[in-house]
Amino acid sequence: GTVLTVFREASEYAAAQIDANSTVDDFFKLHITEAKASLARTKEILPALIEADVVDSGGAGYLYIVLGMYQALTGELQVGDYTVTAEKSAPNIAAFTRDSVLEFGYCTEFLLRLTTAKVDPDSFDIRTVLDMLGELGGESIVAYKDDDIVKVHVHTFNPGAVLSRALEFGEFLTVKIENMSIDHSDTEKKPRKPKKKFSVLTVASGEGMCALLLDMGADGIIAGGQSANPSTEEFITAFKECDSEHIILLPNNKNVFLAANQAAEMYDAAEVHIIPTRSAMQGYAALSVITPGITDIDALLRSAESAAKNVVTGEVTCAVRNATVCGKNIEKGDYMAIVDGDIVAVAEDASGAVLAVLDEVDMDDYEIITLFVGRNVSEEERAEISEKLEEDYPDCEITVYDGGQDVYDYLIAIE
Repeated sequence: GTVLTVFREASEYAAAQIDANSTVDDFFKLHITEAKASLARTKEILPALIEADVVDSGGAGYLYIVLGMYQALTGELQVGDYTVTAEKSAPNIAAFTRDSVLEFGYCTEFLLRLTTAKVDPDSFDIRTVLDMLGELGGESIVAYKDDDIVKVHVHTFNPGAVLSRALEFGEFLTVKIENMSIDHSDTEKKPRKPKKKFSVLTVASGEGMCALLLDMGADGIIAGGQSANPSTEEFITAFKECDSEHIILLPNNKNVFLAANQAAEMYDAAEVHIIPTRSAMQGYAALSVITPGITDIDALLRSAESAAKNVVTGEVTCAVRNATVCGKNIEKGDYMAIVDGDIVAVAEDASGAVLAVLDEVDMDDYEIITLFVGRNVSEEERAEISEKLEEDYPDCEITVYDGGQDVYDYLIAIE
């Protein structure tokens, strides 16, 4: 969002200054001048930036891209080939001897290119891979599909079987297999690190949603959903896994507030802070502003709560019975468009309900649309709604994730 703000303010400033006699060079100079000024103002946007006395890194990155474009235009930029090689320490092979017993299995990761000789890459369902890994006894499974590339992470005692089955779908681009007993041994020998300032736990469901929140910086996921919400005991168990002074909890469902608050009152090994996120979209927004390394916990909590409150949440789900809700007659099989908990429209299909959600919101006030696709949505349906959103909302940044959630075909965050 901050990147878009720097871009927008610089573009508007430059557009207002140029005329029929202006050159591309003039435009770039004006754009860069205002981009620098806009970047300096980003310190005022988030408490975390004020505390650290730094500008937004994304906005700074955008400024450097524009500077590079301008230097390429003027011939000042010398482009060369640069290769950076990350050095990795050799494995401690002494940690696993001839007398050792494999206790933790292998961390197995690979990139697979789906090939037309074996499958139809366009219609291939990632659940085929997830089901296969589950059948083979895999744990800590993360798998997602991006066009015709499948990325997989799994813990298994038989990586050969996993790789052999994966070859049924395509060919490998990269493969990495590591003995987790060695990693475990090395971890045990390392001196204990001091407690972290804070850890972030979030309630979530769906393979893709969980993987995304972990990538964004969540330290742990507490399994939850519409039919099985975490208990007080499950919260306390998750708290014990956090070696930190403070624990920030995103419940993401009003139905788990009671258990979460009870667990926070009972746990005394760390200070537990509950940000009252009522949906996965609010949790996503809150997590996006929680920055590692911040020492002012109060300021961090205020930023996260503000981000959660300012996101408009949309949900699309299929009615399982006839009903009259919010003055609307709903028949079994209809798709309900829900905005901030209220049913605002009924549609014949899920895509229509997504568009109805956005029609209900004054999109002139928002810049970002994030769509989380449920497990029951086909690749074709996902592609169609993505194309429709880009066509209808060309001024918005649109991101689509495979959430993998049940119940809701689509979850929508509007910021």
